[in-house]
Amino acid sequence: MRIINVAAAQMGPIQRAESREAVVARMTALLDEAKQKGADLIVYPELALTTFFPRWYIEDQTEVDTWFERDMPNAAVQPLFDRAAQHGIAMYLGYAELTPDGHHYNTAILTDRESRIVGKYRKVHLPGHEEFEPERSHQHLEKRYFEPGDLGFPVWRNLGGIMGMAICNDRRWPETYRVMGLQDVELVLIGYNTPSVNSLKSAEGLQQRLFHNRLSAQAGAYQNSCWVVAVAKAGMEDGHHLIGGSLIVNPDGEIVAEAVTEGDEVLVVPCDMDATRFGKQTIFDFARHRRVEHYGLITSRTGAVPPE
Repeated sequence: MRIINVAAAQMGPIQRAESREAVVARMTALLDEAKQKGADLIVYPELALTTFFPRWYIEDQTEVDTWFERDMPNAAVQPLFDRAAQHGIAMYLGYAELTPDGHHYNTAILTDRESRIVGKYRKVHLPGHEEFEPERSHQHLEKRYFEPGDLGFPVWRNLGGIMGMAICNDRRWPETYRVMGLQDVELVLIGYNTPSVNSLKSAEGLQQRLFHNRLSAQAGAYQNSCWVVAVAKAGMEDGHHLIGGSLIVNPDGEIVAEAVTEGDEVLVVPCDMDATRFGKQTIFDFARHRRVEHYGLITSRTGAVPPE
């Protein structure tokens, strides 16, 4: 067995007025709890350092840029990196990234036990819209504030396993998992901030959104025979509700742990990387069973085109 004790560190809401230092103190408390529970790796949510700012339409780019991190780690976040290194715990951390040449990404990083950054991922599947849309119950302006990720879906060797990363809406797209699956991924780490109501379809509420969250993670895990760890920022944030439902799914697609609150909560599960091998060597043995000559539309066409 190759066991990695993975901590899903769900966070409750982060209000607009909350400082990064206050948020990092909360994250450090979760890290300490994860250490007490024997964790080797801790997974934080998407945009873990701030409120979910794409819910607001902001025209002043200078104001927008205050939500972004120019360096990682920076002075506010360094205490978290130091504590993680002290504990010997690797991290997945999501944040808004502003590059030196002025690009804006929804980003996650992966560190090793010494808090050295070993991997970076930038969100590929950006949901929402670019301009204010009054017909929506709330705005979702990720396409306004972020560029689509430019790094693809790489994987990394870390802690004796093969790890990949995704962010929020990426989890709904089967291509996300399959590209990593074709690199023999064993553990997929995902942070999310998901509103509890669809802004264009009020009937799609909390329970259906939690169902879709489970469905996406379970399907990705089963169809690629890998572990999936999906971690929320949840609760009533600046008057807008976010789903919880952080969960850890095994390579058979079974949920082995799920959050029961919408606050700061730590789930720790021993994840055996060798448990991925059976599925990868049988029903999802890609080398034996995939028929790539029939998959051309997946990369040659973006939108659906009905037959004549």
